[in-house]
Amino acid sequence: MFALAVLLFGPTTGYGKDNASKISPFNAAAAYQFIEKQVSFGPRVPNTPAHRLCGTYLEEQLTALGARMHVQRFQALAFDGQKLALQNIIASFYPDCKQRILLAAHWDTRPFADKDQANPTQPLDGANDGASGVGVLLAIAQVISQYPPAGIGIDLVFFDGEDYGPPQGTAYAAEGAASWCLGAQHWAQHPHIPNYKAAYGILLDLVGAWDATFYRERSSMYYAAGVVQKIWAAAQQLGHGRYFMPQNSQGYLLDDHVFVNQVAHIPMVNIVDHWPGRHPLFKAYHHTHQDNMQLIDLPTLQAVGETLLHVIYAEPFGQ
Repeated sequence: MFALAVLLFGPTTGYGKDNASKISPFNAAAAYQFIEKQVSFGPRVPNTPAHRLCGTYLEEQLTALGARMHVQRFQALAFDGQKLALQNIIASFYPDCKQRILLAAHWDTRPFADKDQANPTQPLDGANDGASGVGVLLAIAQVISQYPPAGIGIDLVFFDGEDYGPPQGTAYAAEGAASWCLGAQHWAQHPHIPNYKAAYGILLDLVGAWDATFYRERSSMYYAAGVVQKIWAAAQQLGHGRYFMPQNSQGYLLDDHVFVNQVAHIPMVNIVDHWPGRHPLFKAYHHTHQDNMQLIDLPTLQAVGETLLHVIYAEPFGQ
């Protein structure tokens, strides 16, 4: 069923002006299976067996694709004083290329479903919030490992500890931005390669739901407006305008890209499902137990993965 869906929703040719007959299309079925595998471990909360098992799985998948691996293992202090054993997983393809693009997602899950009305203290599956971005990037890695983009190296960074922020409605909620995105904060201050630079970065978060809407997030527009325009134009060209909305968000979203932009000084865009100008900003299943595999939608995955591959292979680097 999934293979048929890919043929229905994906192109039969490739990406970029000169590569159309050479590049495999994005495989949404593979992305779905990568998401399903992550969810099968259970909630990937730091300091749990599910978290450790998933980290090993991601390393194995990326190593098998021929990436040069860097794993940053470090401790971070959570908002409640707990010491978290975290790991940023970095996979570099074509590491000798000087021109680089950074693609990222977070692979941890929230330790409590604090927006859930029935069971707010238990961890959630995180099929969309965490696993979807990782699944799309793993499926992209399958393509770029076989078909080198002209003159471009690709670095995939899977940030840890993004979602270990304080629960809403508690005294801890005033802790502020430093309580979130722990892996991105660590990487931005200590990149896997000293003085690492990339032409730009793209962060994926909440990219798998059936009703996804990706508005042009305000921090992304501030730091990387040209990259935003490139991505959204590609999505329109490919017929994915129902997902990639042409309107700008009014507010700034706190996510991993903020630290990449402000600390690492790499212009980074956040592709993230949200409602701009509405309260709540995120949809009803956000940080609830509804964030499970029933949310995940093949056409949405196809739209995101296909758009990213189009952007990567249309780059003029090295041509």
